[in-house]
Parts: sequence; structure tokens; C-alpha cells
Amino acid sequence: MDVTDRAIIAELERDGRLTNVELAQRVGLTPGPCLRRVQRLEAEGVIRGYRAVIDPTAVGRSFEVLVDLTLDAQDAETVERFEQTLARAPEVLELRRLFGSPDYFVRVAVADLAAYETFLSTHVMTIPRIRNITSHFTMKNVKPTP
Repeated sequence: MDVTDRAIIAELERDGRLTNVELAQRVGLTPGPCLRRVQRLEAEGVIRGYRAVIDPTAVGRSFEVLVDLTLDAQDAETVERFEQTLARAPEVLELRRLFGSPDYFVRVAVADLAAYETFLSTHVMTIPRIRNITSHFTMKNVKPTP
């Protein structure tokens, strides 16, 4: 990966909807070589995909909660059941298994506090072997993800 590849990646991170002609102009290439580089980066898995960034308020998911979860046991069955159950929940934006404590970090987006309580009651608290749940409510998002 060279400087031009990195420039292409930076431009696409800023705006994934750039046309190839616009992208080529921004990184100082002609359209043909630029397109070949983008296709190579996609084929190599460097560029894994493109997505739309949605306003959470517009879709009723502006209440975001960061949740720390600890399990009672770390056996394969407990871990697999927990991960599969939460990964299927549409409210879960992110699910990370961690080293150390807590066992998991979960990012949840719902409409409001009542919806979060419902999510906890119907999705999380029904999963066996959860020892501890700690919810963190954001005061201010200083540097949001794009």
C-alpha cells in the first residue's frame, strides 16, 4: 500500500459516494488507474464495503446506551448463547468480547429510556448466566463515529 492508496482510502472514508472521476481528481490520478486501485483495494479486503450514515433521531434510535456485561461462566455454551442472542437484536449496534473485566461491551440504540428498559427485560435479562449489567448513559458525544 502506497501513499496514493492511502489517499484513496482517506477520500472514501470522508465520502464513500464519490464518483471515480471525482476520486481520481482528488488523489491526482486519471480515472482508469484510480478505478483499478479501488477495485484492487476491494478485492484485497482493505475496502470492506460502503454504507450510509443514518441520523438516529430520524429512525427513532437516538437514545444510545453503553453497557458493560459480565457472565457467571466462560464455558463455550454460555458464551455462544449470549453472543448469538445479543448479536441478533436489532437494538445492538456493537458487541465486543473483552479481555479482563467486564466480559463484554455492548452499544445499544433505542428510542428512549422506556425502550431501553424493555430491551433489557426482554433481551438481556432473559439470557442465563449474566452476573452483572452496568449501563452508561452518554452526557455528550464529543467525537461521534462517522
